[in-house]
Amino acid sequence: MPADLAIFAAAVGDWRPAEMRAGKIKKDGSTPAPLQLVENPDILATIAGRSEGRPPLVVGFAAETDDVIVNAQKKIARKGCDWIVANDVSAEGGVMGGTENTVHLVARDGGSSVETWPKLGKEEVARRLVARFAELLAAKSA
Repeated sequence: MPADLAIFAAAVGDWRPAEMRAGKIKKDGSTPAPLQLVENPDILATIAGRSEGRPPLVVGFAAETDDVIVNAQKKIARKGCDWIVANDVSAEGGVMGGTENTVHLVARDGGSSVETWPKLGKEEVARRLVARFAELLAAKSA
C-alpha cells in the first residue's frame, strides 16, 4: 500500500516466547516454568530498508533513560529511518504519567542534525510534529 509517511511511535513487541504451547502450563511446585524469548522482526528497520515501496518519510520514536541524543543517533543509523523523535523517559524527565515532554528531533541528513524542543504539552508536541511532517512532505513533492 503506497504511503507518504510511516510513523513508528512504539515498539509493537521486541520479544516473544520462543515456544508456543497449546494449553496451560501446569505448575507442580518443583521449579518455575522456563520462559525463553526470541526477538521479533524489527518493523521500523524493515520498512526503512525497503528499496521499493518505501515511504518518502519514515519516522521512529526512541524512549531513552540516558544519553538520549547519542542513543537516538545510534538508532537512526541502525534502523535507516529519516527521523527519530527522542524522549527522555528517565525519572528526572518526568514524562511517564506527566502531561509535558521534551523531545529531540534527530534527522538523518548525513550528519544527524538534532533539534531540541522546549518542554511542551504532549498535545503541542504532536501538533508540531504533524506540522513538520507536512512541511517536509510538501518540500519533497515540490
